Amino acid sequence: MKPQAFEIMAACLRNGSGLVIGPDKMYLLEARLGRILKQRGLRDLDALAERVAADRVVARDVVEAMTTNESFFFRDDKPFSHFRTQALPRLLAARPPGARLRIWSAASSSGQEAYSLAMILAECRAQIGGRSFEIVGTDISREQLGRAQEGMYTQFEVQRGLPMQLLVRYFRKEGANWRVAEGLRSTVTFKEWNLLSDLRGLGQFDIVFCRNVLIYFDQPTKARVLEAIARQMPADGLLYLGGAETVLGITDRFVAAPGERGVYWLSDAVRTVARTTGVALVAG
Repeated sequence: MKPQAFEIMAACLRNGSGLVIGPDKMYLLEARLGRILKQRGLRDLDALAERVAADRVVARDVVEAMTTNESFFFRDDKPFSHFRTQALPRLLAARPPGARLRIWSAASSSGQEAYSLAMILAECRAQIGGRSFEIVGTDISREQLGRAQEGMYTQFEVQRGLPMQLLVRYFRKEGANWRVAEGLRSTVTFKEWNLLSDLRGLGQFDIVFCRNVLIYFDQPTKARVLEAIARQMPADGLLYLGGAETVLGITDRFVAAPGERGVYWLSDAVRTVARTTGVALVAG
């Protein structure tokens, strides 16, 4: 691939999604963009770069192809366990009975994370009582959002992390595939949204899952996204990141929950608790 063509592709991805790639990631371009080359009848990535520079639709297709991430139900169960046993009880105790809980699955891909959260809430029905809640999944890929809204998954997909009892309870067999039951699908809303755009239109969220997303950004973009997320959370909200992600050296808006991997408090809340109770929520 010619250097000029690579720069066009890199700029397209950086400006469209925050994804930063270097020449060492050429193999990703070749692996993920082959389908577009075939669909568009283009000879190689250099030809695709020319189209990207001239056609916004093609540029969007490239961004979608490069940012579509693998997802599966209850991926790395620890965050879901923490949400179920610690975050949810604490929020229910802290909120007045009429307050609605809002949960955001950022970069939700094909929807498995959002539906995993919906299943947890459904299983905690007695604990939640009559309190209302809302789960919002966002992604920049229209194709993946369509899949998420449809709620249809293959046998292979439902076998990855989904307990059999939850499959039977919340899915319906349709031919060779499984569809999320209407009752559960109705509790999740999916929206097209770019993490680099203004997040205020999404409203405020008590819990934010933004897992395995920051690893694709450079440091300034990570800081920008975390700052924007912090502004959409109440003082006692919780942020879940991927196990390989951290806020250290990036932002002081969040601090790690003690003894937990990938769980973060807003730093304002930590300072408030320490000032009013003398109890530190974080080590050190």
